[in-house]
Amino acid sequence: MRLEGSCHCGLVRFSLNSAQLQPYQRCYCSICRKTQGGGGYAVNLGGDSGSLAVEGREHVSIYHARIVEGCAVTISPAERHFCCRCGSALWVWDPRWPELVHPFASAIDTLLPVPPALTHILLADKAPWVTVEHGGPGDLHFDGYPEESLAEWHQRLGVTAP
Repeated sequence: MRLEGSCHCGLVRFSLNSAQLQPYQRCYCSICRKTQGGGGYAVNLGGDSGSLAVEGREHVSIYHARIVEGCAVTISPAERHFCCRCGSALWVWDPRWPELVHPFASAIDTLLPVPPALTHILLADKAPWVTVEHGGPGDLHFDGYPEESLAEWHQRLGVTAP
């Protein structure tokens, strides 16, 4: 299915093909929390990077997050794309998985379905003020990353794109 997205000020519009339309995963890491801001977490979708079309690309900036582990600080190879005018987070692309692009559900204008269950990840990094919603019996909670991928979750629950 084709997803359409945009930034808040309208300078950037994008579209991409996605077979995984359920905004199922909430990430509570400090990077997502601080660059997204909403609810203390970010919601990522999955899509085909080769299908990504962008209008207003000249208004897109890229941020490479700092990863702090103990005393070591490294720079993530993942490119977090955002609008340079309004600051809207748009999508993440990582050269380690070049065939994928992960738009933020918050930037998607296409109506998205409500997922039947949620996967809460990186809860060990959650801000103390954040309350984790427990949506239902199918919700999963992880201090780190789950082994189940975005595609595997959709396949397991039988919720793939038309």
